[in-house]
Amino acid sequence: MPLHLAGSLADNPTDAQLSSECKQGNLRAFEVLYQRQSPRMKSLALRMLRNRSDAEDAVQEAFLKVYRAIASYDGSAEFSSWIYRILINCCYDQMRKKQRSSEVSLVTEPATESKLPLKIALDRAITKLNERLRLVFVLFEVEGLKHSEIAAILQAPEGTCRSWLFEAKRELKGMLTEKSR
Repeated sequence: MPLHLAGSLADNPTDAQLSSECKQGNLRAFEVLYQRQSPRMKSLALRMLRNRSDAEDAVQEAFLKVYRAIASYDGSAEFSSWIYRILINCCYDQMRKKQRSSEVSLVTEPATESKLPLKIALDRAITKLNERLRLVFVLFEVEGLKHSEIAAILQAPEGTCRSWLFEAKRELKGMLTEKSR
């Protein structure tokens, strides 16, 4: 059932239906796609960039790139994997831009009194992981993606992604047990 620009959308259209409609220029489908994907993308970008403003910029840039490149999406990968890959590249671009301008941003999310001490310690430990391990950990443990989806997003073998996740968990465990001593 096709989506209509001015009419109501089909009940819970799939990403494949939305991408097909977007290819045909359906702006309402793109809006639904944005509403569906942006919360998880913002979460991932925030964890990568550790700055809310930069994360929002990266997500906006990613959606602009998705809009411009939707015609080239061939369906060989899951649509969500395709847009996550675009987002990750936008985050890397943002990091390089910051590095080139020599702006070192140490902005982190303010700790609230309602956060548990373990959560605060875990959040801090996650930020200390190297970029690759942090990304795999966040995609698996926070975003709930499957190993196959992570492998598609990172364009790496699934076994390698599993190894990176194991290494991330090992490093986090070491950092957290070191703090408790």
